[in-house]
Amino acid sequence: MNAKQADALAQQVSLHIQGGQIDTGYTLLAPVISNKIPFRYLDRIGKVLGAQPFAQTKPLLQQLASSQTIGAWPIIGMALAGRLEDDLAGVLALTHLFIIEGDTWHSTDSTGERVVGPALVENFDQTITLLTPWREDENRWVRRSLGVATHLWTKRAKGNPELSARAASLLDLLSPLFEEKEMDAVKGIGWGLKTLGRYYPELAAPWLLEQVVHQQRPYRATMLRKALTYLPEEARQHIKPA
Repeated sequence: MNAKQADALAQQVSLHIQGGQIDTGYTLLAPVISNKIPFRYLDRIGKVLGAQPFAQTKPLLQQLASSQTIGAWPIIGMALAGRLEDDLAGVLALTHLFIIEGDTWHSTDSTGERVVGPALVENFDQTITLLTPWREDENRWVRRSLGVATHLWTKRAKGNPELSARAASLLDLLSPLFEEKEMDAVKGIGWGLKTLGRYYPELAAPWLLEQVVHQQRPYRATMLRKALTYLPEEARQHIKPA
């Protein structure tokens, strides 16, 4: 598949969606989501679908989610992202449901990088308020998604000092999750801390020192290893368990 073919397929599926032919649209996508198609082409398809009326697109997204294929999730993520400006709370609520239904790392990471993270980029204050309850969610993938979203936001911020206050807010968001036990969640949360340490070491290092040395909080070794990855050696030497 190439970009031209992806765009043509997306337009064809969109026509079926508009005509209420959801099953036909899914049938056209089934071979694509079941094969190893580069994500950049799947993203293109999802972006086109996201421009369609959401009430018509939603049943197709639900059918894609039920397919349990890796290829479905970039399409779902980009389609949802296209609605963030119109209905931030509604899209995040639906993403929450899709993360639980997907029940895998790839569904979580695809939506985290395409929906939850971009929501932070586009509307930080409202999004972080909506995401705060996710820290206590019983589903480990939902908790993981907060780390994935943090990674995406931080990568986009690229250490911009004007965004330091927001980076600090993300450390606050992840703070209760530092003691996470479920390894699937630990890896995602640690990923977010790792990227914060890369771009905002002046914030991440003292924050991590507080968690590990001063508060002596329990943590998984993977969490600390990821969080330390990009910190300066001098800071790393001080962040050791008592």
